[in-house]
Amino acid sequence: MEKPAKPAVLTIRNARVADLDAISVLVSKVYKDMPALTPGMLRGQIAAYPDGQFVVEYEGEIVGYAAGFRIDEATAMSPHTWGQITGGGYAARHDPLGEWFYGMEVCVDPDRRRLRIGQRLYDARRDLCEAQNLKGIVFGGRMPGLARRKAAYPDAREYLDAVTARKLNDPVIGFHMRSGFEPIGVLENYLTSDTASMGHAAHMVWRNPYYAETHGRGAAFAVKETVRVATVQLQARKVASFEEFISNVEYFVDVTSDYRSDFVVFPELFTLQLLSLESKKLTPVESIEALTRYTPRFVEALRKMAVEYNINIIGGSHPTRTGDGDIQNVAYVFLRDGSVHEQEKIHPTPNERHWWNIKGGDRVHAIPTDCGPIGVLICYDSEFPELARRLVDEGARLLFVPFCTDNRQGYLRVRYCSAARAIENQCYVTLSGNVGNLPNVENMDVQYAQSCILTPCDFPFARDGVAAEASENVETVTVADLDLSDLAWAKSQGTVRNLRDRRFDLYKTVWSDGG
Repeated sequence: MEKPAKPAVLTIRNARVADLDAISVLVSKVYKDMPALTPGMLRGQIAAYPDGQFVVEYEGEIVGYAAGFRIDEATAMSPHTWGQITGGGYAARHDPLGEWFYGMEVCVDPDRRRLRIGQRLYDARRDLCEAQNLKGIVFGGRMPGLARRKAAYPDAREYLDAVTARKLNDPVIGFHMRSGFEPIGVLENYLTSDTASMGHAAHMVWRNPYYAETHGRGAAFAVKETVRVATVQLQARKVASFEEFISNVEYFVDVTSDYRSDFVVFPELFTLQLLSLESKKLTPVESIEALTRYTPRFVEALRKMAVEYNINIIGGSHPTRTGDGDIQNVAYVFLRDGSVHEQEKIHPTPNERHWWNIKGGDRVHAIPTDCGPIGVLICYDSEFPELARRLVDEGARLLFVPFCTDNRQGYLRVRYCSAARAIENQCYVTLSGNVGNLPNVENMDVQYAQSCILTPCDFPFARDGVAAEASENVETVTVADLDLSDLAWAKSQGTVRNLRDRRFDLYKTVWSDGG
């Protein structure tokens, strides 16, 4: 009887979101003196171009990582810095029609050098170029011998020429040349944290010998990728029990599930209906304290609902006492695989701070789903463009805005800012608000909403940038099919290309977590 084959101990594959922690540890180990890639950057790289991110796994441990994206020839061959061309490390300038593969990162566990991990990663990139008919690979390579020899070679170009002519030995440049790469010049001030290279890099190119000229729209847009989104404009109503409240929510989950929706979105603070259960009128602070007691039951009920109805639920928001003791306004995202994610409201409104003592959160990240990464901005957060930009850089193509506004002015602030977020980030934005009133509940006495699903303003989308919208101030459900491949087209070939046209040489946002 033939013995079963032994399992492979070394594999190379595309990186997955589940690898983020292991990749972060590896990058920090390899580049001790440079800023590490944050989990948000890694999420953005994988979301932007999953085909171009590789890991090497040895005996269950990730020992190599290579990141890259597609870019147009003019950009790839022009002077640039690492931050400019990579979109701040997020691969945000990935172009689905780019003719070149840009290698933005390679790192190999120094304890595993004998396994030729770097060579395997470069081979994987070459295979990708051949499979996707790309012109080749381009990147900025380190020049770690430059600082040691700056007295003899004060000009980085002279140093590169000397290494190319084999008058000097530079281990990194030498490795790249042995691997078939050609240095075509020096990228000045490429990565200032690379002190060994004095911030510079060798502009390296490998040309795909099998490249063939093609014409047409391109495979990147050949297949439609449609997501169905439903938004619930919910009537505030008095309930006699927690079970009645959950039953009302389940009704809309059931309806939107029957429409085969991928996502259903509820409004901000829609759980304030539970305050109608209180026997006496509470102060604002007492009201929020009372609501936090429902958190475990609320989370478990909607988690179960998402699984049973096979739909991803954006659970509006619910006041929650978090681990640090503060009460925060938290959006719970219930995925149909049974997982639950949280997004805190970063910017409480003046009223929330004053009346309810709600504190702002301290993190904003894209959430992985079976339809790709998504982002949640709770009401007022939609009026701060930096938050949406970070979510999109991390790969979100769908942003959800649960809101709660008491008049038309407040609603229009959220509406207009959300429309701006859709345009400037070339993404879809879905709004969901409350209507009606709860006379005995502070700050829920009147509500105004016109929930909607917004798009960028360009030819593939709705003429007015509105995929669907509800009637004002009535309880209803609004549904729209959103084609994600249209977003890829807009980012690459749209009338305007806001994400690609950012001036990374002039400005950037620096986050406290390094993202």
